[in-house]
Amino acid sequence: MRKLLAVAAISVAINGANFSDYIDAVTLSIGKSKDKINIYRIGIRKDFTPFAKNRAITIGGYWEASLNYWEKGSSNNFGIALSPVFALYFNMGEFHPYIEAGVGASYFTKTHIANRDISSHWHFEDRVGAGFRYKNFDFGFRYMHYSNAGLVKPNQGIDIFIGSISYKF
Repeated sequence: MRKLLAVAAISVAINGANFSDYIDAVTLSIGKSKDKINIYRIGIRKDFTPFAKNRAITIGGYWEASLNYWEKGSSNNFGIALSPVFALYFNMGEFHPYIEAGVGASYFTKTHIANRDISSHWHFEDRVGAGFRYKNFDFGFRYMHYSNAGLVKPNQGIDIFIGSISYKF
């Protein structure tokens, strides 16, 4: 792993890649599952080039990579995720309300959290949400679902309600 990170760092230095080529926002999120598992996330984002844009709406989205920490009592789980998220933004000057949806992939270190058997390390990360962007800030509220889609039994997915704030550089 160290060698891979060193090669990546050298490659970026040699090619002169700008940090903003890969990341344009950082996100902090906090939420709770239906069965009271506390959820904490930190993520980095990169907006897509919009698919369509006019004076009233923009159809676009972003990639989000996140580190996730789940805990309930003395039980915990740590994960990473990568998701493309598609959004419909309503253009109102500097104020942009939106709705969004996405499906990505995640990996968790444990197959249990509290009394939940999530059966596998790999899961889909599904989300639907709404929020608004104002200047460099994005405030969102999402419903997220982590599940292995029945590929491994039992498939006790996790349903989460989560709020987030992002800062765009």
